[in-house]
Amino acid sequence: MSRRISAIALVLFIAVAVLTVGCSKVTKENYDKIEVGMDYDEVVDILGEPQEASDVIGTKSCVWGEGDETIHIKFIADQVVFHSAKGLK
Repeated sequence: MSRRISAIALVLFIAVAVLTVGCSKVTKENYDKIEVGMDYDEVVDILGEPQEASDVIGTKSCVWGEGDETIHIKFIADQVVFHSAKGLK
């Protein structure tokens, strides 16, 4: 009986893992929510933590996504000043 419960738990865990891997926040819908003047934390609430970030003298450049689908956002004093996207569907 406990072996059967363990097998069911494993199957459920794998199913949840597979579903969450495909749930990227790098989408056209989320990109359209980004506005100039938004705070960094507001952007992170929408897109999650960036895959890449560099911070130089109060200017932060961040990239969300990888490969063909990316969102690039530049911040000054933690506020969006420029944003662009590539390959979003």
